[in-house]
Amino acid sequence: MRNKEKDAKLQEIRRAAFLETGFKLFSEKTIETVTLPQIAKASGYGTATLYRYYAKKPGFVVAVAVRKWDEFAKEIWYSWEIKGFDQEKSAAVHFKLYLDFFLELYRNHRDFLRFNQFFNVYVRSEKIDMETLAPYQEMIGRMKDHFRNTVYRKAQQDHTIRTDEPAEKMFSKTLHLMLAAVTRYAVGLVYTESGFDAIEELEFLKETILASYQV
Repeated sequence: MRNKEKDAKLQEIRRAAFLETGFKLFSEKTIETVTLPQIAKASGYGTATLYRYYAKKPGFVVAVAVRKWDEFAKEIWYSWEIKGFDQEKSAAVHFKLYLDFFLELYRNHRDFLRFNQFFNVYVRSEKIDMETLAPYQEMIGRMKDHFRNTVYRKAQQDHTIRTDEPAEKMFSKTLHLMLAAVTRYAVGLVYTESGFDAIEELEFLKETILASYQV
């Protein structure tokens, strides 16, 4: 009789290998130019093994995106915890920590920003259906819920940042503005001159957003 626990662990090891290898290749070469057989080979497994986990490329691409976003979402929450996320600090302080996370992506995770840009292009060009995208939308929903349950509800209590617009709109607006900015710098879509300092400009955007919401 096979050891179910051992089999489950092996499946998770294989799945993680496929997703991490996929992320590496996608972020380096773009998603359209990388095939599932190439990912299987680079992972050290056969193509048939990969297809047992992910029968189609769109589903695999979405799984890679969900895995990486979940990792970075947890990093945000962990960062808040070690920097003192508690009821004694104001919503404005917690909001600043949330915005700081995007600068952290630019400083240390530009491969993820490149992947995210390629992911957005791939989803549009391939017209990925909503059923395939459902896990990705659920992941964004978890991030949105966490933002609402921490930053926004705290703001409703201490009034250090505005809550005159819904939490969902505030989350979406700030997510898209910050992510678009750090991504454009990360993938080289911004013309730069001598003495250019991306962090200085991104800090300016962060402070501008923060100031627009502070009471």
